[in-house]
Amino acid sequence: MTARVILAPMEGLADWLLRDVLTQVGGYDAAVSEFVRVSGPKMPLRSFRRVSPELDHGGRTPSGVPVDVQLLGSDPDDLADNAAQLARLSPPGIDLNFGCPVPQVNRHGAGAALLDDPARIGRIVAAVRQAVPAVIPVSAKMRLGIRDTARALDCARAIAAGGASHLVVHARTRDAFYRPPAHWEWVAYIREAVAIPVIANGEVWTLDDYLRCRAVTGCSAVMLGRGAVADPFLARRIRAFLDGTPEGACESDSINSTNPTSCANCADCADWAALAPLLAQYWRRLPEKVLPCHAPGRLKMWLKLLCRRFPEAEALYQAVRPLPDAASVTAVLARHHIGEG
Repeated sequence: MTARVILAPMEGLADWLLRDVLTQVGGYDAAVSEFVRVSGPKMPLRSFRRVSPELDHGGRTPSGVPVDVQLLGSDPDDLADNAAQLARLSPPGIDLNFGCPVPQVNRHGAGAALLDDPARIGRIVAAVRQAVPAVIPVSAKMRLGIRDTARALDCARAIAAGGASHLVVHARTRDAFYRPPAHWEWVAYIREAVAIPVIANGEVWTLDDYLRCRAVTGCSAVMLGRGAVADPFLARRIRAFLDGTPEGACESDSINSTNPTSCANCADCADWAALAPLLAQYWRRLPEKVLPCHAPGRLKMWLKLLCRRFPEAEALYQAVRPLPDAASVTAVLARHHIGEG
């Protein structure tokens, strides 16, 4: 697999609106949607379109990035039936969720809860693969296990044996949730144990992290999650580095800290002014996705992660954090010169 940068599925955070914003910045080869929770033998097509409206546009974001649709469930037959239903919409790919750590999901035996049952995982992958036309890739995303890594290799082998085209490995156990560190060395063990391509995921926040992740895992493809939300320019910086263009050099990444003038070549990467129009676009379009009463919460989630990268985000986050209504948030954004960008 060539060097690829993929936007991760992030339930409750990276919805189709934020996918649009992040992919239009550039640098991504592909993305994966939030999960569609499979709750019966055949769900209506609107269930898939609601999570991935890109399905009505060739399965691509407005900037042209293909979006695989992720399914979450625990019954092989139900997942197969719904994968066949989804296939009617011609998604670029179908991904299976074996990694969600959320207790509400795991109580129903789905997501990461399946990692204690490699045989069931294998049956799910095989059933979905058989139900979907060969032209549509079927992939999977897993964590290293529930409490430990004892069954990690068994799960990965079951996924490969079931016919998955590739496997994404989030380098943490379920119980680790999102706490650092990510155990990239285990991604390397899994990559060596299966014959299908493996994509590394977890704790990639900077270009330096990306390069270390690739070195430790041996993976050429990397999936960006919260790091992409915290720094919307990260994928573009990685792509520029891979392409050998000057924009790949940035003093804010430790790997290039010896070149203090390099940021003159990539002002967009670290310049809050370049991010302000993206925030404005996201805020303006949120009513297309959520009720006005829920819009402030969505914006606050993004701003909280942006604080990791942009000092200016901290002041804005503190200003909007106590505000319950959209009108008040709009007024604060205007005071911070974030408007109709």
